[in-house]
Amino acid sequence: MRKALVVLMMALVTVGCAVDTASPARAAERFHAAISAHQEDAACAMLARKTADKLPDPGESCADALRGLRLGAGGQVTQVAVWGDDAQVRLAGDTLFLHRFSDGWRIRAAGCEPMGDLPYDCEVDD
Repeated sequence: MRKALVVLMMALVTVGCAVDTASPARAAERFHAAISAHQEDAACAMLARKTADKLPDPGESCADALRGLRLGAGGQVTQVAVWGDDAQVRLAGDTLFLHRFSDGWRIRAAGCEPMGDLPYDCEVDD
């Protein structure tokens, strides 16, 4: 009986700690939808401030910089991992890293490809 009660309590704690994976997934999908629709200004607005500031070369806008990159095709979400205020969203054609700010999830890196045991190589990152 005690063992069953402990298992039940653990299950309730686990349910109470459910992680929101839908919000970062939607942010990643919106980013790629903006890129696909050639709405680079809107896509730039979805980037983390540090990422948006680092992206363009001197004299270039964020939108111009995004137009010049080869970002993955986006597509359907295949996997979402969230740890605290950070998330990784894998789409059929891209991997993105996001951070939760006070105004919601923002893209910190996009166009990312795994490099084996090394960190991801990203077209857009901070």
